[in-house]
Parts: sequence; C-alpha cells; structure tokens
Amino acid sequence: MPSTPDADESVETEATADEAREAPEPPKPLLTLRDGLGPVVETESALREVCAAIKAGTGPVAVDAERASGYRYSSRAYLIQLRREGSGSHLVDPIAFDDLAPLQEAIGDAEWILHAATQDLPCLNEVGLTPTALFDTELAGRLLGYPRVGLATLVETLLGFRLAKEHSAVDWSTRPLPEPWLEYAALDVEVLVELRDKLAAELVAAGKDEWARQEFDNLRTFEQAPRVDAWRRTSGLHRVRGRRHLGAVKALWETRDEIAEQRDVTPGRIIPDAAIIAAATAMPSERGALLATKGFHGRGAERYSTRWIAALRDVAAMDESDLPTRAPRGDGPPLPRAWAEKDPVAARRLAIAREAMAALAEQHGMPVENVLTPDYLRRTLWTPPHTREPGTLLDEVAGQLAAYGARSWQIALTSPLLTQAILDADAEAAARAETSAPAAADNDDDDDEQAAEA
Repeated sequence: MPSTPDADESVETEATADEAREAPEPPKPLLTLRDGLGPVVETESALREVCAAIKAGTGPVAVDAERASGYRYSSRAYLIQLRREGSGSHLVDPIAFDDLAPLQEAIGDAEWILHAATQDLPCLNEVGLTPTALFDTELAGRLLGYPRVGLATLVETLLGFRLAKEHSAVDWSTRPLPEPWLEYAALDVEVLVELRDKLAAELVAAGKDEWARQEFDNLRTFEQAPRVDAWRRTSGLHRVRGRRHLGAVKALWETRDEIAEQRDVTPGRIIPDAAIIAAATAMPSERGALLATKGFHGRGAERYSTRWIAALRDVAAMDESDLPTRAPRGDGPPLPRAWAEKDPVAARRLAIAREAMAALAEQHGMPVENVLTPDYLRRTLWTPPHTREPGTLLDEVAGQLAAYGARSWQIALTSPLLTQAILDADAEAAARAETSAPAAADNDDDDDEQAAEA
C-alpha cells in the first residue's frame, strides 16, 4: 500500500509546484551572425562583387535600411543591408554611390522581404531600389493577429532567438560606422528569410494568404503622403488660444523647418516644440524680450533669434482673415466627435458600423485598422451613396471603398456591414420621425381647440 505524505511533505510539494509555475522561462539564445561580418561596400568594385553574389543567390532577398531619424532632417538611407540564400549578408553604404542601379538589376524580379516596409521603401526608392514583389513580416504579423509585431518579438516568438536592439536609436549618418553598430544592422536581415517562411505558412493555414498578397502588392507602390498642416502637430498646441497665437506657432514652426532642412538636422535640435509654444504665447516683438521669455530655449534660440522675431512680427501685422483657424480646413469629414451635432444620422451610422467592425476584427483576429483604413470608413459613412435600394447601395459602397484605395478582400468583408449601417441608421431616424409626428399633431389639435374656445 502506497504511503501517504505527511503534512510537511504536502506543503513542500505544493510550494515546489508554485515555484515551478512562477519561475521565469530561461532567456532565448542571442542571435549571432552565421557568416561573420564583411566590410561595408563603399567602392564601385566592391559593389560589383556584391551584385554578382546577389545575382548568383536563390530565393527572396531580405532587405533593410538604416536612417538617422532624430538626428537628420532628411529620411535618406545611410546603410542598406541585404541577405540572400547562397550569397550571404552584405552591408552597402548608399552615400558612397550616385545610384544603386546595378544592385536593382542584380535583384531583378526576386521577392523582397522587409519588416515594416512603409518605413524603408521611400528611402530605398530614393536610391533607385524598387521591389517587383515583396513580403512584409510586420504586416503579416498584424494580419495573423500577433499582439506585438516588432522584429525582435516576432523573431523570439517564432524562431526562438533574442535579437539585440541596443543600437536602434544611434546616428547612422556617423562615419565611419562602429563595428558593433554594423553587426547590429546585419542581424536585422540574418533570419528574415526564415521568419518570412514561418509567417507565410501561418497565413496559408489561416486562409489569409490571398489577403496578404493583396496587401503586399499594394505596398509596392507606397509613397509617403505629404503632411498637410504639419505645424498643427506641434506638441502643446492645445494650450494656444486665439488665431494670432496660432499664426505665430505656424510661422515659428515653418521658420524652424526651413532652418532644419538647410542644415539637415532634425527640427527639434534647433528649438523644441515647447519653445515655439512659449514664444507664440508671449508674442515678443524684440530680441531681448524673446530671449527672456520663460520656456524659450534650445540650441538655435539665440543663434536664429533674428529670424524668430521676424516671423513673429509678420504674424502681428497680418489681417485677422489671413490667420489660421482652430479647426484645419480639409476635404474630409469632420472629426467624429462633431458628427452628432452636425449630422445625427451620420453619427448613428458611424456608431453602428464601428460596433460591427470591432466584432469583425475580433472574428478574424486582427486589428480593426487592418480590416479597413479608418479614414475610408469615415468618408464612406459621412457621404454615403444616395440610393437606399439595398443591392444598388451595396454595389455603390463597394465602388466608393475601391476609389479610396481599399483592397478587394477588405471590400468583400466590410461593404455589407457599412451598407447595413447606412440602412439601419436611416430606419431608426424614420422611426423617430414617425413617433414624434402624432405628438406634434396632438399639440396642433389642442391649439385649435383653445383658439375655438377663445
């Protein structure tokens, strides 16, 4: 007969089990370079060798680029990393070349693998590199519903390696680039091919491979949209009151932007947003008063003081009608919080659609913004088609979404929901109007009776 453990043994067993449950998992092994680190390609002869190696390789090409965000005004690439099966990894200095047409030719029609393609494609296009096909590992992760889709997280989750990220915020315009930085950069493409294969298999298993293909095809022609009224994103703008003070923020922001572009430094290194807000609020007209303004500081505060004062004086002399308004003038719908006041039926359409979209996103396990771009949703519901015949309305909603740029898989999923939201909101409005009509009629009858008695 088996012996029964005494109380002390039971407590010890339970404690051991609790410790096992609470003990953290051992860290994953750190990813290292399989082929070591080669020299940076910065001569024509070295570029020819890399092109030959890339051309001789097989399969897709992993591509990444490093920019000097936070240090430079431009978004140009200061280092390009490539890896292909059979050719190894290569680091190319794009600053050393007039263009990289030979590299584009060497890659040919091979699929590019990028992580967060929208960040790198503009600077790669700038040096003559454009994909004919691509796979975005970050976007694939989003479509698959991974809660965190950073490269390091996906590599650790799917491949079991830790990816060092200690050099993610360095100044890549530095020359020469330190070797630890170069190793960090090379690791960003080290396992992109393997990561792509894992994610591609999961997309097929989830039935989302065609959705992904459409998304990746759409990315190939991605261009950074120009920022309209970018000055309105000045931190602290909500504290500024009055059109003239808003005009001062705009003038100072634009002056700072011009200086930053001329010097190729990030604008915040000239003066911070806080300094712009301080000067725009105080509106000094003389250099001494400006430099004495509390909160007005930064490397370029004194150096460019003449230009700051000139901008402020120009704003002080402007007609009121020429000053910016609080709300930006745009061609799109108003902010959603204003819909209820401007168009209650449209506000109801939006509320119904948002609830349905949230359920749809949860059903397919992905962020709602990947199911349909929020701007497309708002535009369609603010100015829907005029028809209310269900079949025609569905077709016209689908056409409207397509005109905005929605992909066919998104249109197939969301156009029925948006169509129903339009019909339901109208039906609710009609029901409310019908309910209020008898009450109004009763009031009219009472008025008639009182008039007759009088």
